[in-house]
Amino acid sequence: MVLLRSVPPPTEGVRHEQGETTAVLDGKGLGTGTLYVAETRLSWFDGSGMGFSLEYPTISLHAISRDLSAYPQEHLYVMVNAKLNDEMQENAHDDEEDEEDECEGITEIRFVPSDKAALESMFSAMCECQALHPDPDDEDSNGDFDGDEYDVEEADGVEVDAGSTVAGQFEDADIDH
Repeated sequence: MVLLRSVPPPTEGVRHEQGETTAVLDGKGLGTGTLYVAETRLSWFDGSGMGFSLEYPTISLHAISRDLSAYPQEHLYVMVNAKLNDEMQENAHDDEEDEEDECEGITEIRFVPSDKAALESMFSAMCECQALHPDPDDEDSNGDFDGDEYDVEEADGVEVDAGSTVAGQFEDADIDH
């Protein structure tokens, strides 16, 4: 994953395209651009063609956040199993330090569309695409999940995809946003 690079946006397998969407990486605004939810990856590009793409296996959780005390706008919250800002440093660590980084290497990305009504379709498209990439190490992630989506909106303003590999671990935990 390379952050803010100049590559063309996806053209095949795009399940949802959302223009006028602000990307916020670990609290730092990257600007406004277009979010592409494609079958192979999740991508965001600003108006100049700079952007980033995430492969679904690196995404541990995605949710709609409506908790305005956690963030001032409703958004699509995405948790990535890597520290994107420190990617170059991670590659320089030895194996022992890399094991520690795996637990600490989390990046939070918020996608804030100008049209809040689009959040549901953004979330649904991500669920569909995430299901195309089950985690081979997770027995529950085999695509046969028949349960309902876990809704913690009443508790803390976040809707969590219960089919994601991490969502089940957070059902009884307090999640900081």
